[in-house]
Amino acid sequence: MTESDVVISCRNVWKVFGDRPERLRLTPATTLEALRATNHIAAVRDVSLDIRRGEMLVVMGLSGSGKSTLVRCLARLLDITSGEVMVEGQDIGKLSETELIELRRKKMGMVFQSFGLLPHRTALENVAFPLEMRGQDRASRIARARDMLTLVGLKGREGYFPRELSGGQQQRVGIARSLAVEPDIWFLDEPFSALDPLIRREMQDEFLRLKGMLAKTIVFITHDFDEALRLADRIAIMKDGAVEQIDTPERIVMAPATPYVAKFTEAIDRTRVVRALALAQPVAGPVPEGGALPAGETLHALARRIVGDSRPMIPLMDQGRIAGILDRKAALDLLLGPAA
Repeated sequence: MTESDVVISCRNVWKVFGDRPERLRLTPATTLEALRATNHIAAVRDVSLDIRRGEMLVVMGLSGSGKSTLVRCLARLLDITSGEVMVEGQDIGKLSETELIELRRKKMGMVFQSFGLLPHRTALENVAFPLEMRGQDRASRIARARDMLTLVGLKGREGYFPRELSGGQQQRVGIARSLAVEPDIWFLDEPFSALDPLIRREMQDEFLRLKGMLAKTIVFITHDFDEALRLADRIAIMKDGAVEQIDTPERIVMAPATPYVAKFTEAIDRTRVVRALALAQPVAGPVPEGGALPAGETLHALARRIVGDSRPMIPLMDQGRIAGILDRKAALDLLLGPAA
């Protein structure tokens, strides 16, 4: 990863609540117990991470783990106690209020659990509001707002006020408002939690489509591990304000870094996460004859083809090229369990 690839970078970030936490000397050795002894609470503890351009980082953890606080620190909705947060090379802790507002207006979109809708404006006007703040002409911003409301399943409710919408519908208006501004960076705190399963799946599909087309950088909080596995390029799992592990979904479930992560992922069906390419061995010698399997598919999706293929080594194809050789026995052991 080069420096130009990094959109958000944070180093040794702490967010501590209590009486004048800025007086504390915070180091990696500072413990929760030591902070509690001085009536301080660490919501974020010594977090360092880089988020790449076009990446979707999903932050997970139980209630109180610090995931929402971390995202608010990355957007400087909360000032950090110690450390550094850089957005496209700018230390956002040093920006003036005017500079920070301009950065958010031009670069960032945010959807949080509290919808923040304007009660005196209709759904359509709420979605168009950030475009109005940009100075966009009325016709184009209203057209864009209509398109976004249709996308989230609210066509026909453009004239409804927030009080006339259900909680799930209000959340969809918030999502539509965030999508309307086409930000480079999205911060999303459980944005789909109030949606019914069908709309939730459609919104996941739309985020994946937009991410692929427009190279958006997305920081996404969810408590739903299945959602995280479907959406994430990488997953960060938090506990007590610290990041326990940050890695690809496959490595999170195949190689948990701590007992906590292992416990967190123990109920996951690995075959629905692990893609054939993760088990690939380099090609050494002639490629086995016969058809190749798509390297990007999960073992679950390829199960019938793997079971029905008698070759001990099966070629894998990625973007028109042989990407490696799949060890059929290793794949079957994951699919069916090790042979007795």
